[in-house]
Formats: sequence, C-alpha cells, structure tokens
Amino acid sequence: MNMNDILKVAEEKMNASVKAMEERFTTVRTGRANPSSLNGVMVEYYGSLTPLKQLVTISVPEGNQLLIKPFDKTSINDIVKAIVAANLGYNPTSDGESIRIIVPALTEERRKELIKQVRKIAEDAKIAIRNERRDALDKVKKDDAASEDDEKRVEKEVQTLVDKSNKKVEEILKQKEEELMTV
Repeated sequence: MNMNDILKVAEEKMNASVKAMEERFTTVRTGRANPSSLNGVMVEYYGSLTPLKQLVTISVPEGNQLLIKPFDKTSINDIVKAIVAANLGYNPTSDGESIRIIVPALTEERRKELIKQVRKIAEDAKIAIRNERRDALDKVKKDDAASEDDEKRVEKEVQTLVDKSNKKVEEILKQKEEELMTV
C-alpha cells in the first residue's frame, strides 16, 4: 500500500467516525419533537424484533408532538410497549388509529445529563479518530519501501487529518450543546 492510499483510507475512516457521531447525536432528544429520536426503538412484530421506522410513518404536526401512524393497526399496542421500553422519557397515547407523543420540555437536570451524554459520544469519536491515526502510522512503519522522509511526511499529514477531524467533532458538539441548552 503506498503512502497516498494510507492517507486516503485514514481520512475516509476519520470522516466516517465524525458521521457516526452525528448519527448518534440525532438519537439524543432535545426539547423539540424529532422523529429520529425513535430510531433505536425495536418492536416485537410477529415474533421478531423490527425497527419502528419500518412499521410506521412518523410526522411532526406541532413543534413538541410526534404523530405515529402504523401501517398495521393491530400492532399499535406492541409499538406503544416498545416506545415505553426504549426509556426515552416519552409517554405515548393511542386512539386505536395512531399514536401521539407529547415531547416533554427538558428540565435543567435532564439537559445536563444529555450534555454529558453528547460529550461522551464526542469523546468516543475522538478515540476512534486517534485509533485511525495509530493504524495509519503502523502501516507506514511496516512498509519497508518507505523512507524516513516518507514516514515523517505521512506522520505530519495524518496529524493534520486528526486535527481537522477533531475540530469538526468540537464544532458539531458545540452546536448540539447549544441546541440542548436552548429552552
């Protein structure tokens, strides 16, 4: 593997780590209704666990409300149970046709818990980025054809990628923290 390939792979993996963090951030709910907060909910449907989004359409009729319409009306009770079991702090109500969730406003204490949670997610992303740096540098050191100058150059470029990725992580984290603190 040549030096440019190593750099390219490292950059792709670091970008993937940032993307994964962003996706995990969507599951952390803010005071507003967001259908993606239900992404992790799994429903017992005909004997197998099925992702909620495969069984329903989710809309946001108002800023603090989610409206869930199941494709199969007989699964409503299972969906309600799954939402409650997911421990998201939601209290779903059903009218037999659809399920409504009023998203409660966040308390100050809950906001602080959520900020700790997003900081942990961001730290996990930074760890993944550092691991990619280590992997890339290991590949360079194992390459017998690499000169000492090549090693130094790649080391510098990989560190630049790490710095760039960490900066993205910090920016996204800052936005999410601000979103969580906004009442």
